Amino acid sequence: MMVNFTVSADTEAILLLCASFGENRQAEPKPLTLKEYNLLAKWLQENRMRPQDLLDKNTQIKLQSLPGDKLDPSRIFALLERGAMFAFAVEKWTNQGVWIIGRGDGEYPLFLKQRLKHSAPAILYGVGEIELLSKGGLAVVGSRNIDEEAVEYTQQIARICAEEKIQIISGGAKGVDQASMLGILEAGGTAIGVLADSLLKAATLGKYRDSIREGQLTLISTYDPNAGFSVGNAMGRNKYIYALANYALVISSSVRQGGTWAGAIEALEKIKEVPVWVRMEDNVPEGNQQLVEQGARPFKLIEWNDYLHDFLSKPPELIEKNIEEENEQQEEKPSENEYNLEENVETHPAETAEKLVENESISAQNTLEEQQTVPSIPAEEIYQAVLPIILKHLQEPLDDKSLAERLDVQIGQMREWLKKAVAEKKVEKLKKPAKTYVIADKNLLDFIN
Repeated sequence: MMVNFTVSADTEAILLLCASFGENRQAEPKPLTLKEYNLLAKWLQENRMRPQDLLDKNTQIKLQSLPGDKLDPSRIFALLERGAMFAFAVEKWTNQGVWIIGRGDGEYPLFLKQRLKHSAPAILYGVGEIELLSKGGLAVVGSRNIDEEAVEYTQQIARICAEEKIQIISGGAKGVDQASMLGILEAGGTAIGVLADSLLKAATLGKYRDSIREGQLTLISTYDPNAGFSVGNAMGRNKYIYALANYALVISSSVRQGGTWAGAIEALEKIKEVPVWVRMEDNVPEGNQQLVEQGARPFKLIEWNDYLHDFLSKPPELIEKNIEEENEQQEEKPSENEYNLEENVETHPAETAEKLVENESISAQNTLEEQQTVPSIPAEEIYQAVLPIILKHLQEPLDDKSLAERLDVQIGQMREWLKKAVAEKKVEKLKKPAKTYVIADKNLLDFIN
């Protein structure tokens, strides 16, 4: 974690011009808005000057040539005279572990400049490792009010990201934001939280403090570290979440309202470099489907078998092709719970299960010969054959994806078996980590053996 941070001369000038230093932004002289600062930055560039040049009293005389209809030179002079206020605020912030970087600093994240251009914030306040800001990752966003299924889904994504060393960028709000950030931190990964308010307060919370100290978490804000919440600030920071990422995933969204919808639409229209994915499972909010119709890409975890990074980076034409092929396969194959005898024996990985299926099929041999057909084995028989294998693997907690990989079956089928085993109280579903299971009673092993 950074210590003894000093503010550069350029950033000092930008702070004097743009920061409120904890005061009401309507107090005179009013700090410059981002739009106003961009006008001044353009004037500086045209006159071959940097922000730090404005700290020189002799250079300030040149401010008289500012176009008065857009920027009042007297207002600029007054803002630059706030040296005492600047010194007090910066000392307080840096003593509490906050660093401050401006758009002209070398540490400023290149992604924000490249993707947002003049919409990139003039100042960033932060706590934690600055280097994480240039690492990219997956932006995970969604509603504050979500059900348990969405929480588990988000935590599952977070664990996968940690395994593949993909960083998560989110907003720090309740719901999806916190579920994704805390999920990846718990799994040993890294995260960036782009906050709309209360940076200093958030940095001292127990759920974040250790991760910041260990270099796993960086919290940033474009607003004063003590600034309170406002809807405008919350909406305004959405674009920074997307711009810091390589790709984005919307977990849940309302239709045409709320920050999640507005942020996703803004990203689809203005941040073309960042592909926006949307969770498309059963029971997702209608807003998810509407975002797909607006140009977002559907993301179905149950059908996903690639490395997450590779999958999220696929060009749109490949995604559409995969979806078409998947739909064709769904139309051609039998229902999920029906398996052809020959296919089951050929593909099932467990020797015990193969023997059980073989024994169950002997009694049907005469019928097979008479009818010259190969009937499907009932789903219940397959489940009973596989259950002992599942229980043996679950003597220690295991998530559904890992269990499906061990038995070499589709994760959707594994979830069906686990759901049935949980209902029969033979398997217990753990709350943490999400989608993790364990045998309910190890005495069951003696019974089935």
